[in-house]
Amino acid sequence: MSRTDGPPRGPGAADGRGGAARARLALLALAAGALVPLVAAGLRSVLWVLLGVAGLALAAVGLWWTLAHSGAVRVAGAVLCVTAPLAVLALYAAGGMLGPAALSLALWALAVGAARAAVESEDAGLPHEPAPAPPPRRPWALMNPRSGGGKVDRFRLADRAEAAGVRVVLLGAGHQDVAGLAEDAVREGADLLAVAGGDGTQALVAEVASRHDVPFMVIPAGTRNHFALDLGLDRDDPAKALDALTDGVELRVDLGLAADRVFVNNASFGTYAAVVGDPAYRGEKAQTTLRMLPGLLSGPSAPRLRMRADGARADGLQALLVSNNPYLRAVDAAHPGRRERLDSGRLGVLGVRVESAAEAAGLVRGPHAAGLLRLTAEEVVVEADAPTVPAGVDGEHVLLPAPVVCRIVPGALRVRVPRRRVGTRWGAAAPDWLRVTGLALGRRGPAPGAAGERGRQDDGP
Repeated sequence: MSRTDGPPRGPGAADGRGGAARARLALLALAAGALVPLVAAGLRSVLWVLLGVAGLALAAVGLWWTLAHSGAVRVAGAVLCVTAPLAVLALYAAGGMLGPAALSLALWALAVGAARAAVESEDAGLPHEPAPAPPPRRPWALMNPRSGGGKVDRFRLADRAEAAGVRVVLLGAGHQDVAGLAEDAVREGADLLAVAGGDGTQALVAEVASRHDVPFMVIPAGTRNHFALDLGLDRDDPAKALDALTDGVELRVDLGLAADRVFVNNASFGTYAAVVGDPAYRGEKAQTTLRMLPGLLSGPSAPRLRMRADGARADGLQALLVSNNPYLRAVDAAHPGRRERLDSGRLGVLGVRVESAAEAAGLVRGPHAAGLLRLTAEEVVVEADAPTVPAGVDGEHVLLPAPVVCRIVPGALRVRVPRRRVGTRWGAAAPDWLRVTGLALGRRGPAPGAAGERGRQDDGP
């Protein structure tokens, strides 16, 4: 399916006019947000901005001391994390800049919201949603009653699925071969595989579904449900995912591979992988993380990784995250951990190398920080001096043979989702201001590809 230029037809015409109005509002709010501090303080507003940046840098230093040290240094870091932002707010209030700063931030937030609404209004009249998929004849679902604090029982997912004609298998307390159960279901004629559980379990069944070219369905019954989030599913009511059985559409999404392990979200190496590998992590996540981080970040045995990706090289990384499609930002306050799309055919790569408090302060520069590596690639090679590399693959701790080759398989997985879902566009990215400007001027152009639009038929992993 492709998008075409030209005026919208039918309901889309009204959406287009509304999109132009929202685009103009976004540009006006953006300009007003920049003018407010200039009107309030003139050229001195630059100094106030620098003061805010300095406060963020000091808070970053405090965070580094808190994570990378213990004892009195950790306490001092925690105090600095809290006092630095409070001190900046107090100085803003004393200088009469607290109100203008808050108003400027509110205007910028309005600008971003209006810009996103303008783009979504334009896209509303475009035929980018796939056609409805026929209901499966013999659907099968694997459910973990312990995931998400017991969501399977709380939302009566097994009963509702069985009432919809799904054959349900419940995971027991002991170790079970998840992939083997899915393979048995396919051999017995299942024409859809579903999972109500964590992302790690979903990845195991997704690999089987991809290999047999069987549709896969996500029921968000895990704790975080990152994959479900980026598919636009309702994580607050997992039972709504069952609507895909009777009123669903089918998307083609990519899968990531770390060595021979499939991941739907990401594979992490270094610091996080070491923390996840500690036996105490499952029961006491925060305590285990704080206990281990000083040694992992600044101790003599701190992990140091080497990475190659599409010609780029990096050494001495403490942490490396390779994701199935890029995350929007390292930190996105509006949509933390969101991916704009799941069918770009690219891995996201995020690496961190911080050796001192000064380098931690430099992270406030964002993507341009010296200690932060961000890029996309089709293949990433993780090297180490040891024969194996600890990794967290969709949150599951594994040991992978070095060097670890990570790659992406475009369009490898057929995913069945409800036609009506929370977000039909994956993670809202930062607005494309050039496109917003064009909308404000009455120009319409092709939008970025939407979910399911490509429909690739590449081989699975």
